[in-house]
Amino acid sequence: MSVEPKLRPMTASDLDAIMAIERVNFPFPWTEGNFKDSMNSGYMCLVMEQGKQLMGYAVLMMVLDEAHLLNISVAQSHQGQGWGRYLLVQMMAIGREKGGLNMFLEVRPSNHSALGLYESMGFNEMGIRPGYYPAHNGREDAVLMGMAL
Repeated sequence: MSVEPKLRPMTASDLDAIMAIERVNFPFPWTEGNFKDSMNSGYMCLVMEQGKQLMGYAVLMMVLDEAHLLNISVAQSHQGQGWGRYLLVQMMAIGREKGGLNMFLEVRPSNHSALGLYESMGFNEMGIRPGYYPAHNGREDAVLMGMAL
């Protein structure tokens, strides 16, 4: 890893760069409307940048004492350098600061790199959500994961 990036609140002016990353990283990306709704709902929507280059982003929703990681992504040009782990650690810290006792997320079972990251950070499989995600051949299950903060 090089110079530590800056985290700041996501703004509407970030959406073009976010959508470019989202479309490359996910077969069924969030829409611009999903990000706007998240910002308008008061979720913790952060971007990670170095200089003026947007490296990644994350969306965290707090429900009482539960932190729900709704989206996290790092641009492909910055993957494999520890930035996903860095961003996840920051989101976990924010969840704790906001009173979260546990963090939850869903992940595609086909997303092996994300599963490996979450498991290495202490997340445990809590269940399966059948047909949760759209897929090219119908639907794909989601692995529900969680951990104590």
